[in-house]
Amino acid sequence: MIPQEIIRRKRDGDELDAADIRSFIAALAAGRLSEGQIGAFAMAVWFKGMSRAETVALTLAMADSGDRLQWADIDRPIVDKHSTGGVGDNVSLMLAPIAAACGLAVPMISGRGLGHTGGTLDKLESIPGYRITPDADLFHKVVKEAGCAIIGQTGTLAPADGRLYAVRDVTATVDSIPLITASILSKKLAAGLETLVLDVKVGNGAFMADRGQAEILARSLVEVANGAGVKTSALITDMNQPLADSAGNAVEMRNCLDFLTGRKRDTRLDIVVFAFAAEMLVKSGVAASSDEAEKMARQALSSGKAAEVFARMVSMLGGPADLIENPDRYLARAPVAKPVPAVRSGWLAACDARGIGVSVIDLGGGRRHPADRIDHRVGFSELLPLGTRVNAGEPIALVHAADEAAAERAAAAIAAHYRISEEKPELTPVIAGLI
Repeated sequence: MIPQEIIRRKRDGDELDAADIRSFIAALAAGRLSEGQIGAFAMAVWFKGMSRAETVALTLAMADSGDRLQWADIDRPIVDKHSTGGVGDNVSLMLAPIAAACGLAVPMISGRGLGHTGGTLDKLESIPGYRITPDADLFHKVVKEAGCAIIGQTGTLAPADGRLYAVRDVTATVDSIPLITASILSKKLAAGLETLVLDVKVGNGAFMADRGQAEILARSLVEVANGAGVKTSALITDMNQPLADSAGNAVEMRNCLDFLTGRKRDTRLDIVVFAFAAEMLVKSGVAASSDEAEKMARQALSSGKAAEVFARMVSMLGGPADLIENPDRYLARAPVAKPVPAVRSGWLAACDARGIGVSVIDLGGGRRHPADRIDHRVGFSELLPLGTRVNAGEPIALVHAADEAAAERAAAAIAAHYRISEEKPELTPVIAGLI
C-alpha cells in the first residue's frame, strides 16, 4: 500500500475499494502515516466525498483498528447516544446517568472539542482526578456497577479514529459527512452497542447549518449503523443558539450538576435530555411508549437516582466522591467574571452560536492546535435564551476569563453575536425531526 496513491485516487474522485481503505487505516493506526498524509486524505474526502460502500468500509476499518468491547455479563440493554457537536451542549452528562437509573447500561465513548464545538471529555476533565481513559477492565466495572461510564478513546479502542479526529480539528475537514459518519460509528461499533440514538445538530452553531444537509448526515449515520447491526435512530435538533445557558468546560459541568440536583432547569436543555432518554428507553425495549419512557426518566431525575449514578461514576473513575454536594470545592472558577450588557432594549431575536463557540476558544477554553492546553475555568454562563425581553444595559451573559483584558474582548464579542429586535421573534422548535 502506497499512501500517496490512495490519496491521489481519492483526490481525483475515484472510488476506493475496501481493501485500500483498510490498508490506509491500518497504517494510520500503526503510526506509519504523517500528519500531512492524514490531513491530505481528509481534505480529499472533504472535496470528493465517499460512496455509501466507501463510508461503510471506512467505518468498519476504523472500528477494527483496535479492540471490540464485550458485555456478555451485563443483563441490561447496551445503549449509547452521540451528538454531532454544538455550543452549550452538555446533554450527555445528564442523559447517561438518567438512562442508567432507568435500567440501561451506557458505555459512552466521547470526544474532545472539535472546531468551535465543546467536547464532553474537556468538560469532564474539569473534575479533579477524573480518568477519561481508564483501562478496559475498569471501564467494564464502572458500566456494570454504576450503570454508565463516560470516557474517551483508549489506545486500543478505535485508535485510528483518535488520530484522524485530532487532525480533522485543525485542517478544516470537520464537516464532511463520510468522515463524521465513520468517526462517530467506529467508536460506537467498537463499544459493542445494541442500540444507539444520535443527536444531529442543525443551525448556525452546528457543522450542518442547512436542514437538508443535516438530514443527509442523519440518514447516513442511521443507515450505516443499522446496516452494521446496531438499532439506531436520529433526532435533528436546533443549534441556532447555545443549548444550555453556559458554554465552556467547568461552567457547563456546573450546569450539569445543577440539572441533576434540581437546582436548575434550562427549557431547551430539558426538552432535549428527556426526548433522548425516551428514545433510548423505547428503542431498547424498556418502555412501551415515549410517554411512559419520559415519565420513567423524569422520575429517575426527581428521585435523585440519576444524581447518585453520576456521583458513583465520577468516584469510580477517580473523581471526588462528594462532587455533587460540594461542586465549589472542586470546580475551579476563573479569576474574572464580567457581565455583558445588552446594547439596546428589545427582544433577543437571533445569535451567532458558532461565534459564541469560537469566543470560548479565544478565552482559552478550546484548542487551535491538537497539543494546546485548555483553561477549564473560562467560558460564558447566564446566557439568556432567544425570545427574552431585555433592557439596555441589562446583562445578557456573564464572561469567565483569566484576566481583565480577555474579559473585555469576550464581552464585546458576545454583545456583537446577539441581535436585538423591537419585535418578539418566532423561534424554531428545539427538536426538528426524527429519522
